[in-house]
Amino acid sequence: MTDIINSISALLWGQVLVYLLIAAGLFFTFRLGFIQFVQFPHMFKVMFGSRKCGEDEISSFQAFCTSLAARVGTGNMAGVAVALYLGGPGAIFWMWLIALIGMATSFAESTLAQAYKTKDAEGNFRGGPAYYMQNGLGKRWMGVLFSLCLILAFGLVFNAVQSNSIAAAFEVAFGVPKYIVGIFLVIGSGIIIFGGLKTISRFAEMVVPFMALAYLLVALYVCAVNFTALPDVLVLIIKSAFGIEQAGAGAIGYGITQAMIQGIKRGLFSNEAGMGSAANAAATATPYPPHPASQGYVQMLGVFIDTIVICTATASLILLSQQLVPESGVLGIELTQAALQEHVGDWGTYFIAIAILFFAFTSIVANYSYAETNLMFLEHNSNKGMFIFRLVVLVMVMFGAVGELGLIWTLADISMGLMAIVNVIALFMLSGVVVWLSKDYNEQRKQGLTPTFDKTKHPKLAKEVDPEAWK
Repeated sequence: MTDIINSISALLWGQVLVYLLIAAGLFFTFRLGFIQFVQFPHMFKVMFGSRKCGEDEISSFQAFCTSLAARVGTGNMAGVAVALYLGGPGAIFWMWLIALIGMATSFAESTLAQAYKTKDAEGNFRGGPAYYMQNGLGKRWMGVLFSLCLILAFGLVFNAVQSNSIAAAFEVAFGVPKYIVGIFLVIGSGIIIFGGLKTISRFAEMVVPFMALAYLLVALYVCAVNFTALPDVLVLIIKSAFGIEQAGAGAIGYGITQAMIQGIKRGLFSNEAGMGSAANAAATATPYPPHPASQGYVQMLGVFIDTIVICTATASLILLSQQLVPESGVLGIELTQAALQEHVGDWGTYFIAIAILFFAFTSIVANYSYAETNLMFLEHNSNKGMFIFRLVVLVMVMFGAVGELGLIWTLADISMGLMAIVNVIALFMLSGVVVWLSKDYNEQRKQGLTPTFDKTKHPKLAKEVDPEAWK
């Protein structure tokens, strides 16, 4: 069974997704006029002004924090370590590349999620790829397929991955048995999950900025202490990415392939660009400026912060240490802990354990919110179905805490791959809407106006969007 699962993962990532995701990123980069570079300062301007919303609404900043809570987790600390161990230092270059071009893909999916969002019975906005597949493409079957993949990936498998890393880190740092950690995670997750969508958004808004800043400060300290070694690390990453250091050993082709596959795989797992997951958070916001594209800019920034900033911080900690040893068997969160311990002493192990607790725990609750939105797409507000699903999620959190890392990672890769394929196909089919929304937003900016979505300018879109969501 394990061999079959590994074969499916290898097929998805070795033959299909690497090319599909790069193609999608390049396609939207060109069609949107290199938006992630040309409009880079505007991303920050929108994000800093995005707290405006009604008292019972979710702001763009809260939606940004929710999506960042899901993005910033195991992938940033354990995933980067796995990529370095299996793909070498060159994997980091491919992580950067997939993030930079993936920012345009993230803009596309988040803008569409805002445009096609709906309002549920409790007054919350819901949306994401399943909704724009149904309302924008008229293909509910496609939305159902995506929802099932997302529920499997985020509601179940990814939450097992997050709890696995927390339990492993606490066992190494404090000697706490994994099942004990699992019990506490189930209790904590249950309290927030049963509190509803607004509780999750407020929790993310409080915790995410604090945890990201603390981790970055420690990483910056390590980089400052090892400042003279940083150029060598950068050269090592570039050489490894293009197989230059393996050329003498005759393994150049294999080295490049491994670096590319591991970098793109772990990069996507971390920043989720093109996967369609963060779009579910983007749809929950009441954006400011009141235009779908404004949330596209905010979520595009999330990809940058996740991979270019936080993943690079983890890579620096590891590559500036002597802990990355091929065939040593030390990978995942244990490698990150060992690296920081080398730099700052024993307290580094404890710090990583606490950091991964915050990173991965917020990912669990944010991942759940994505799954809840897609379950509602399938079930149409079935309270009984929702209650049962919440219990199943908590069971998976417990399973992940005591389960085996390799199989869990592989299942996560397959689930993520299936999601990404369905979503990217939909993005290509709706690319004309993305381009129109982007142009409409920026034309209003050029006129000195606050961009506002007027659906009557696009008669076809006006018939497809929810009139309650966009009055």
